[in-house]
Amino acid sequence: MRFNWPFLKLNQVILIIIFAQFIFTVAANLNIPFFAVYILDDIGAAAAAVGFASAAYWVVKSVLQLPIARWIDHRPGELDDYHSMIFGAFITTISIFMFYFATEIWQVFAIQILIGIGDAFYVPPFFAIFTRHIDKNSEGFEWSLQSSFSLGAGSALGGALSGILISLLGIRAVYLMNGTLMLVGVVILLFLRPFVRPRTAAEPDRILVEPRRA
Repeated sequence: MRFNWPFLKLNQVILIIIFAQFIFTVAANLNIPFFAVYILDDIGAAAAAVGFASAAYWVVKSVLQLPIARWIDHRPGELDDYHSMIFGAFITTISIFMFYFATEIWQVFAIQILIGIGDAFYVPPFFAIFTRHIDKNSEGFEWSLQSSFSLGAGSALGGALSGILISLLGIRAVYLMNGTLMLVGVVILLFLRPFVRPRTAAEPDRILVEPRRA
């Protein structure tokens, strides 16, 4: 089944992933602009801790996702990819909720490491499943739609809402909203299950650019 709109003809897998990623991006950008404020003012840590907290996430994610990507590439079919994606998104979602309860900088570092682990399990299968199910002759459009809508519009909406919500509710309450939206994104990903399939053909090499996270 396809959505027979003149401008937007997407298969279900691409549509589900694009909307789930949009929700994840909105959620992340509710707090990213104020992450430094959270560490400096709410936790009461030194300015250097902001950079080290970000580095802890990127080091863990960058190192761990390579063997995970190699592992799922060598497993037949897409079930392992799907389970890795759901597991990673769930770990990240639970970790986001933990920011609400953190009171010490070491707890923030631990949360950043957990998010790095979650994203390491999420990112490789996300790219793999999206790439395998992308519509022929629509590769550029659908990757651009993912960039423009899921990342671009999601970042814009989350960033625009972040200042308003933090002013009204406080930064910790917004982390609860962040986690709740992430949970919605995980539920959306569950709808992928009927569409995961065995890999039927070798995929061409692609150059991919992934979203940033603080």
